[in-house]
Amino acid sequence: MRSQSKKSRFFDSSNPYLKEEKFESVSRTQSLDVSEKMTVTGAVNKTFLLGTILLAAAGVSYTFPSSLLTWGGAIAGLIIVIIASRKVEQSSTWGPLYAVCEGFFVGGITAMYASYFDGIVLQAVTLTFAVFFAMLALYKSGLVKVTKSFRSGIMMATVGIFGLYMVSFVLSFFGINMPFLHEATPLTLIISLAILAIAALNLLLDFDTFEKGEELGAPIHMEWFAAMGLIITLVWIYVEILRILAIFSGRE
Repeated sequence: MRSQSKKSRFFDSSNPYLKEEKFESVSRTQSLDVSEKMTVTGAVNKTFLLGTILLAAAGVSYTFPSSLLTWGGAIAGLIIVIIASRKVEQSSTWGPLYAVCEGFFVGGITAMYASYFDGIVLQAVTLTFAVFFAMLALYKSGLVKVTKSFRSGIMMATVGIFGLYMVSFVLSFFGINMPFLHEATPLTLIISLAILAIAALNLLLDFDTFEKGEELGAPIHMEWFAAMGLIITLVWIYVEILRILAIFSGRE
């Protein structure tokens, strides 16, 4: 029982954007009118709004490349995600701020890759949309059920990948690269595709979050929270696809 309790606390503290409990807790503590409750349509609309803001910010960063905007946006975006996960009632504020910061990061990264590889951006965007619609179709078909154990497994894998990226980022300051992440080898391809698969499976959790939020009668600000989670996943998939295409085009 003790080990099971520890595991539960680990998942509760790892990535709030992946857990159903966040929606259950806010739903239980508030009595709301219908107009004050989260809906799938509302969450979808807010996702489009955040996506538009992100694209606008990305356009600025892409047109005027700046390492300050790119990496400043990435760091600020990470900080905002951490804050937003603890201040969910302020999601309508944190969501747009995250979209701006992450847009600066995405635009800068896109400009960097585009300067090295012709056509890589169009390929990455096309593949990102392909992954999104494929996972949406898979979710709607009911072939994959988002159970608590499935959610917990994806969360654990996601946290592990995040930790791997953080180690790689720190080592890069000392001129050390992890060969299995940066060199064009069969092992790198396998690992990269596995990471992309985990990122894609996160979309299933996001879709389920939209429906569970409405089903549980979560407050309307959770629409922003859910939308922000989906944007986080889409950015991850896009950047991961860019990285994979770059590695196997000869330069990363």
